[in-house]
Amino acid sequence: MGKKITDKVTWVGKIDWELKQFHGNEYSTTKGSSYNSYLIRDKKTVLIDTVWQPYDKEFVKRLKEEIDLKEIDYIIANHSEIDHSGALPELMREIPGTPIYCTANGAKILKGHYHEDWNFVTVKTGDTLDIGESTLTFVEAPMLHWPDSMLTYMSGDNILFSNDAFGQHYATESLYNDMVDPCELNAEALKYYANILTPFSRFVTKKIKEVLDFNLPLNLICTSHGVIWKNNPTQIIEKYLEWADNYQENQITIIYDTMWNATRKMAEAIATGIVMKDPTVTVKLMNSSKEDKNDILTEVFKSKGILIGSPTVNNGYLHSIAGLLEMMKGLKFKKKYAGAFGSYGWSGEAVKLIGEELQKAGFELVKDNHRSLWVPDDTEIEVLKEYGSNIAEQFQYRVEKNNN
Repeated sequence: MGKKITDKVTWVGKIDWELKQFHGNEYSTTKGSSYNSYLIRDKKTVLIDTVWQPYDKEFVKRLKEEIDLKEIDYIIANHSEIDHSGALPELMREIPGTPIYCTANGAKILKGHYHEDWNFVTVKTGDTLDIGESTLTFVEAPMLHWPDSMLTYMSGDNILFSNDAFGQHYATESLYNDMVDPCELNAEALKYYANILTPFSRFVTKKIKEVLDFNLPLNLICTSHGVIWKNNPTQIIEKYLEWADNYQENQITIIYDTMWNATRKMAEAIATGIVMKDPTVTVKLMNSSKEDKNDILTEVFKSKGILIGSPTVNNGYLHSIAGLLEMMKGLKFKKKYAGAFGSYGWSGEAVKLIGEELQKAGFELVKDNHRSLWVPDDTEIEVLKEYGSNIAEQFQYRVEKNNN
C-alpha cells in the first residue's frame, strides 16, 4: 500500500535497500535508494513519475491495489531517466491513452528510450494544469541534471515535486527528513550533489533563484530519491545555494595509489608537514585503489586543495588515478588548487602528467610538484614534510587571494 503524505497526496514509490551501484557502476549507493512516485487525488487524479525498470511489474501491481488505473487522468514525467520512467511501458499497456505531461526534451528522450508514441503533452515554465482544488505549475529545469528535467509545484498543499534536485540515494522506510539520522542524510545529500550536480552548479543557482522569485509557500519538497523534506524544507535549498557557490572547507585531500608503499610513505610525510604548518586544516589521505571513488570525489568537492600521487609505471601513472582524473574533468570543479607527487625508479613521468591532467580538469596547479627516487629515506621524509608545509602555505595564500 502507498503512504499518505497529505489528504490528497500518497507516496507510491519503491524503496531499494539492496541497491549498491547506480548509473551502471559510476555511483556507489551503500545506503540504498528509493524511487519516489506520487499519486495526487483531487477532482482529477495525477501520477507523478514512476520507478526504475526492474520494479515495473511490482509498481503497477501495487498501484492497482491503491487505485483503479483507469481513474488516472494525467501522468507527469518530471524526468525521463530510466530510474524515474522505467515503469511507464508496463503502465501504459494498461492505460495507453493517458496524457503524459513533460517538457519537449522529455518527450524526445522518452521516445528514444521506449520507442513508443504515447500521448505526450509538452509544457514550459509557467504552464499550469487545473486538477480541482489544486493547480499544478510546471518549471523547466534543464541540466538539473538532464536537458529534460522539470519541477512541478502543487498549490494548496504547497508541495514542490523536485525530481532529482534536493535528493539523495538513501533508503528509509520513514520517508521524512526529520525521521532519519541527520548526519547520514547530510552526508548522502552532499555526496549526491558533489558527484551528480557539481558540473551544473551555475544552473542550480539560477533555477533556485528563479523559483524563489515566485514567492510560493512551501510545506514539502518531494524528491525522487531519498527523503521528503518536511521539517524546515528550505534548509536543503539553502545547502544547494551554498554548495553551488564554489564550495570548499578548510580541507586538503591527499589522493594516492602505490605499488610498493613508496608513494604511500610520501603521502603520509606530506600530510604531517601540512598539519605542522597549519594545525587547523583537515587533512584526509585516500588510497584511490582501495577507497570508493565517489567518496573520494566528495572529499575533493569539500576541499580547498588536493594533492594526487602515483608512482611512474610504463611512463605513466596507475589506472585508479587515471579514472579519478577523468571523473574530475567531467565534474568541472571550480576555484580549487592542486599539486602532484610520486615515486619513481628511472623515468619518472607520472608527476608531470598528473599535473597536466589536473590543469585540464580546471585546478590551479602549484609550482613545485615533488618526485622521490625509489623509497624515501629519513632525509627525504624531512624534505617531504617541508614540501607539505609549503603546500599548506601556498593553498592558503591562494584561498585568501581569491577571497580578496
